[in-house]
Amino acid sequence: MISSLQTLFDEVVLKDTLLGGKAVISFEKDFASYQGRSHAISCANGTDALEIALRGLGIGAGDEVIVPANGWMSAAEAVCLLHAQPVFVDNHPDAYTLDPKRIEEKITSRTKAIIPIHLYGLPADMPEICALAQKHQLKVIEDCAQAHGASIGGKKVGNWGDIAAFSFYPTKNLGAIGDAGAMVTADSSLAEMCRQIASHGQITRNQHIRLGRNSRMDTLQAAVLQYKLGFLEDWNARRRALAARYTDALKVLPIQLPVEKADDYHIYHLYVIQSERRDWLMDALGKLGVGTAIHYPQAVADMPVFSQYRQDDTPVASKQARQLLSLPLYPELEDDEQGYVIECMHKLLR
Repeated sequence: MISSLQTLFDEVVLKDTLLGGKAVISFEKDFASYQGRSHAISCANGTDALEIALRGLGIGAGDEVIVPANGWMSAAEAVCLLHAQPVFVDNHPDAYTLDPKRIEEKITSRTKAIIPIHLYGLPADMPEICALAQKHQLKVIEDCAQAHGASIGGKKVGNWGDIAAFSFYPTKNLGAIGDAGAMVTADSSLAEMCRQIASHGQITRNQHIRLGRNSRMDTLQAAVLQYKLGFLEDWNARRRALAARYTDALKVLPIQLPVEKADDYHIYHLYVIQSERRDWLMDALGKLGVGTAIHYPQAVADMPVFSQYRQDDTPVASKQARQLLSLPLYPELEDDEQGYVIECMHKLLR
């Protein structure tokens, strides 16, 4: 792969433009095809993708947007940056995603959209969320930053809502070598609006018809992503195999393991367990040479920066944030390396 990437770098740097260019157009086409959507609109990063999508849907001052109480902060942040109000809904008790049963009670006359996050690679409950959105005439913006290739009943995430936002940060299942993002949608008018917003409101060069922003995917990132897209399904399958081995080996231990419904295709961006002794376990594993991480140590709804928007407690998300621990999982993880992690977990917890 290194030699292939070196050839690709030479092609882009020496023969193509560094912003825009045929590599960006080609990646947008291929990613839209992979997603089964009519349009993919590239941009600079996943957070920009969320903000541009919200703007494209007309979300602004005075509007309310339903967001999960836990996950990365970008969804709530993007809402706030548009002077709208994030309304936090608690997590499902058996998963780390938005609990659909808690959504309807938070809907008001000002609610305009829902942003479900497919956290850690697990699809949110899109059939229920979309049914609620249709009932209340709300828009749905899927946050797919950690779920490239995940699906429900064979239908990929990113295909359920009005528009979806993706991040290609280097650690994602489909990652660039810098930062990059994209939106996908089946709505031609919305796609054109988002494309304009991402490029200073231009319809063609130097013809600006609205206020936009500068959010472009550079050509090198597009070329790398197009190359790596061909490996994504195999990488996801490897992640699932590693996750299945963890689940089978660790199910006897006093920890809570990730869930996956029969129709879900969880692509395990992260393998996240819960333990009431999380901090001790993390430290003990570290002393044995096993690196772990916490994604994320504080629920978004509990962050001081969002305190003015908090309406009530979100106990499930707050509890999970105190107990979550991510074990090593990535396609390159060797079987014997994973075996050592499992051995250490049993040594510490049995």
